[in-house]
Amino acid sequence: MKYGAIDIGSNAVRLLIAEVIEKKGKARISKTALVRVPVRLGDSVFTTGKISPAKIKKLSKTMEAFRLLMEVHGVEEYLCYATSAMREALNAKEVVEKVRKDSAISIEIIDGRKEAKLIQSTFETIALDFSKTYLYIDVGGGSTEISLLEDGKPIRSKSFPLGTVRLLKGKVDMKVWKEILDFAKYNSDGDDVIAIGSGGNINKLIKLSDSPKQSREMNLAQLQGITGALEKMSVNKRMETYDLRVDRADVIVPAGEIYKRVMEAADIDFIVVPKIGLSDGMVYSMYKRRKRLKP
Repeated sequence: MKYGAIDIGSNAVRLLIAEVIEKKGKARISKTALVRVPVRLGDSVFTTGKISPAKIKKLSKTMEAFRLLMEVHGVEEYLCYATSAMREALNAKEVVEKVRKDSAISIEIIDGRKEAKLIQSTFETIALDFSKTYLYIDVGGGSTEISLLEDGKPIRSKSFPLGTVRLLKGKVDMKVWKEILDFAKYNSDGDDVIAIGSGGNINKLIKLSDSPKQSREMNLAQLQGITGALEKMSVNKRMETYDLRVDRADVIVPAGEIYKRVMEAADIDFIVVPKIGLSDGMVYSMYKRRKRLKP
């Protein structure tokens, strides 16, 4: 059975079409298609408090395209969740209604806690040593979610209004930096804790770093090195040197800065970067719900 998961973030809007395959009692998410459109709702929300008419039009057309893609792929069930930018937009209800009328796609706006919980649920589908303690860090365009995981379960979680687009717009108060770094420090025991990173930027950073090819681990020195190298370049130079899209080339440095500073505050030397995200969690939640309801 094919599932569709639409993730409306502050930077990009993504559609994942996937199936969940069971083998020897373990579920695995098999991705059929992944489409990313850089709508960047946070550009207007973090500046004016509202989603602009141009952004509403672009989002609505994106949702129309996603609905057609789901139809041709034979998607039987879908979810559409919106996160930080839509949570803060003063005209969010108007936008949700406009998209529903134009595309027949229903958007649900979720909080940071649910966002983190959905991503964490997919840890069951990947090879992680759950005897270890992890500090989970998810950096988005508008917010960063941090959770302490013990025995594979979240002990403490918090969402912070600190994200890549928000940083580019200069809309992050210094007290927010203090709160997130204090939270990271309080929830870490140094050498006993490993970071888990999720989000498009950390996946790109690990590819660009000098960690071994195909590795899904990076140490703090490698993260500091690639973030520092990128920071010295203009956006155009990053695009040219590393073959980055413009909407990745600008946000990758603030993303690296967030991961780096959180790991430094928590005294963590390694970060694991599994290929997971909110859309994977959405697919897995639909699969688990259908499995529970199956007679």
